[in-house]
Amino acid sequence: MSTKAKAQAKPKSDIFLWTLIIILICAAIGVDYYFSEIAWSLRLAGWIILACILVFIILQTALGKKIWKFAKESRIELRKVVWPTRQVTIRTTAIVGGLVVLTAIIMWGLDSILLWLIGLLTGQRG
Repeated sequence: MSTKAKAQAKPKSDIFLWTLIIILICAAIGVDYYFSEIAWSLRLAGWIILACILVFIILQTALGKKIWKFAKESRIELRKVVWPTRQVTIRTTAIVGGLVVLTAIIMWGLDSILLWLIGLLTGQRG
């Protein structure tokens, strides 16, 4: 089989798989509605099993393979991150908290001054 034929065969199998996924979801919704009197825990177990099956099917598609590859590469990059120590995190949080309080006090002061000035200009204060 030539590479062109392989490239054309992939989308057809992907279309079939995505159609199967949609059919399974629609069927699951119908079954869940039909068996609404059954305990919710059993229906939830069915949904969990269906989700596992759907993830397996999705991973067989080209898009699913891309997503899986992205997830694996993201995990590798996440391992390269240098996380701050507890002490650095606490200090940074304290600085941010202090600056928030300082900003709140400044905003309150400006608001009070503007309220006082507007009261004077409109004659509502003395």
